[in-house]
Amino acid sequence: AGGGGPESSVAEQALVRPRGRVVPPFVFTRRGSMFYDEDGDLAHEFYEETIVTKNGQKRAKLRRGHKNLIPQGIVKLDPPRIHVDFPVILYEV
Repeated sequence: AGGGGPESSVAEQALVRPRGRVVPPFVFTRRGSMFYDEDGDLAHEFYEETIVTKNGQKRAKLRRGHKNLIPQGIVKLDPPRIHVDFPVILYEV
């Protein structure tokens, strides 16, 4: 009944509250990494085909498009993820 065993120290650590701002355990949204083009297509990258004439020969070449792209915005996560700063250690038994 002295309370000096390892069980009591684990119980004390479990009751300690984190200092600073409170971090919620789950993340429900994130910023999207894709873009919309003028046609409404959604992708990570867009390419356009251009014709290049070299030594009298016509060749098709792909060029990455950067203009007129709209970011996807906020994306809802389903299912929610665990926040990276949440102070919990997960382990498999």
